[in-house]
Amino acid sequence: MAAATRRAASSLVSRCLLARPAAVPSALRRPGADGARGLLPGVLQKFGTAAAAEEPISPPVQVGDTKLLINGKFVDAASGKTFPTLDPRTGEVIARVAEGDAEDIDRAVAAARKAFDEGPWPRMTAYERSRILYRFADLIEKHNDDIAALETWDNGKPYEQAAKIEVPMVARLMRYYAGWVDKIHGLIVPADGPHHVQVLHEPIGVVGQIIPWNFPLLMFAWKVGPALACGNTVVLKTAEQTPLSALYVSKLLHEAGLPDGVVNIVSGFGPTAGAALASHMDVDKLAFTGSTDTGKIIMELSARSNLKPVTLELGGKSPFIIMDDADIDHAVELAHFALFFNQGQCCCAGSRTFVHERVYDEFVEKSKARAARRVVGDPFRKGVEQGPQIDDEQFNKILRYIKSGVDSGATLVSGGDRLGDKGYYIQPTVFSDVQDDMKIAQEEIFGPVQSILKFNDLNEVIKRANASRYGLAAGVFTNNLNTANTLTRALKAGTVWVNCFDIFDAAIPFGGYKMSGIGREKGVDSLKNYLQVKAVVTPIKNAAWL
Repeated sequence: MAAATRRAASSLVSRCLLARPAAVPSALRRPGADGARGLLPGVLQKFGTAAAAEEPISPPVQVGDTKLLINGKFVDAASGKTFPTLDPRTGEVIARVAEGDAEDIDRAVAAARKAFDEGPWPRMTAYERSRILYRFADLIEKHNDDIAALETWDNGKPYEQAAKIEVPMVARLMRYYAGWVDKIHGLIVPADGPHHVQVLHEPIGVVGQIIPWNFPLLMFAWKVGPALACGNTVVLKTAEQTPLSALYVSKLLHEAGLPDGVVNIVSGFGPTAGAALASHMDVDKLAFTGSTDTGKIIMELSARSNLKPVTLELGGKSPFIIMDDADIDHAVELAHFALFFNQGQCCCAGSRTFVHERVYDEFVEKSKARAARRVVGDPFRKGVEQGPQIDDEQFNKILRYIKSGVDSGATLVSGGDRLGDKGYYIQPTVFSDVQDDMKIAQEEIFGPVQSILKFNDLNEVIKRANASRYGLAAGVFTNNLNTANTLTRALKAGTVWVNCFDIFDAAIPFGGYKMSGIGREKGVDSLKNYLQVKAVVTPIKNAAWL
């Protein structure tokens, strides 16, 4: 891959903000679902769309392994059960996948334990382990297009996003962690007496990991990368909605030279496989990305079993604050991207758009126009910005939130309904006149619904932005350095983007305050999640120096 492409892949925003598709408007009015029928009677909805009437494009990839990966082999679930993974464009079955449960988690943990206690992985030199991760990154690049197609097919995200941004970022992340492998070291510290003191950083052991459906492959890399870099072994449970890409790339890991049992993949459901992993007595550490409510359950199960340490990357309701000195056209585009990227299915989405009252009306009108230009359609079609939502559950949940916004008195200025009559497509939706006490301003919608709120004072917007149980991320748009400095220090969030959004470089730590999680992903801080600290103290006799 060319160096320029690698550089572009270092942030999710770098390419997306450069593409402003021409408007392809068409008048649309489709029947709603679950009480959402006719939300906007008499209002003409225009969207650049290719979704409704076209036949789905045949994905340019074949489904490969659909079994569980345990101890280096693809095997059936112990129960023999399978479950369907669906194409969000149609709701039709892509493939049936092995359904792991507690017995399969036991098998996977036993394989990981043996690989850690007896196998070569933690006993390899750091250089040897790093070479395997570098080879894995090379294989990711080699199979870029197939991996991206599988991710799009299973998840519904635009193929161009997966192929040009996300899969290259997986390779970048793996190279980042490969570079850390031989730089993880301890310390020699002085003591108040004749003692030699070593501080060792050791791998923690068998790591359980549970990843979500919105960025399946990136979350695989965020979790598996640092765990392997530190010398651990892994049991990873995929989201039941999107099991295919992790199975595909895990095969590449073994092709790169990973020993058997070091990474084990179990597809299955949360109440069975997920709960078994979180409560397993032989798992030494757990990492989870998903909803805050599920995160609470994961933490409780981990504590009630063997008190294993837990890192959590959970929900968000991120404020995006636009000051009155902003370039409005740029602010509209950035706020649009911050919310609608990945069909709005992003934990750090800028889902509370706070706009200064002096520019509020102009911002709302231009946001409405931008939403109308958004190209929604088959994610395999070139130029499509928004594909379908992940499944019918999420689809109907979003429509209920839209209805709640209408019922609570917010002004629906764009969208508000499903798009087409097949698949899980939703119109890009924009609300104005949103108040802080409305559900659409408080709860994580996880969909293409932008809520625009008005403010008139810096101290006011700080207080309102922080009045949330979440604290994952925030965005600030201003040309005033003093304003930016005030906001970045005052906002209670793990990441604050200034005049940008969704910059996810491999070295930048990511995680939340408050109920958005515990611990950090990516960067050097992520390594701390997968290491134990041990002090070794030895007496020194006749020391030449201390």
